[in-house]
Amino acid sequence: MGSQSGLVNRTGRNFSARLPAPESELAQQTLKDPYLFDFLGVTNEAVERDIEAAMTRHVTRLLMELGEGFAFVGRQVNVAVEGQDFFIDLLFYNYRLHRFMVVELKAGEFKPEHVGQLNFYVTLVDEKIKSAEDKPTLGLLLCKQNHKVVAEYALRGMTQPLGIAEYRLQLPDDLAQYLPSIAQIEAELLGAE
Repeated sequence: MGSQSGLVNRTGRNFSARLPAPESELAQQTLKDPYLFDFLGVTNEAVERDIEAAMTRHVTRLLMELGEGFAFVGRQVNVAVEGQDFFIDLLFYNYRLHRFMVVELKAGEFKPEHVGQLNFYVTLVDEKIKSAEDKPTLGLLLCKQNHKVVAEYALRGMTQPLGIAEYRLQLPDDLAQYLPSIAQIEAELLGAE
């Protein structure tokens, strides 16, 4: 296994192979793995639509979790091709990177076919939404469980800059036990007045 495939294996992204050096480094720094979405208030059993709805209800906190420079464009963004409607889960624009970012959300574990769907949506945004001044669109697949080696194989032949990351809807139990409950925080705030 060469250094290129090792990089994809460690990061779950193919940005360095698909973007010039300064842009790939900035894209790598902008995205993280895992994302922590505990503020959404949904359980680990939530379905994709419920997670998307929670993300749009809490869009300010979602943008802060994504990182600097992101702006929310839309949820279930419709793009029509040959009379068929396709819906992008979440679409963002990053003004630092000067490019759109397609986010596909999967409520289960990573499967190789998810990369093909993400690649398709990134191509649609590049062809039908972005302007000539925008740089190529990034794709980010968020799933509950990312199988790094399988992801490496799935990304190898892709020509678009794609990333795969895990997300967490709740803090791990071993960490949550050390944090105060909502009732304790409210009591503390009321006592401070």
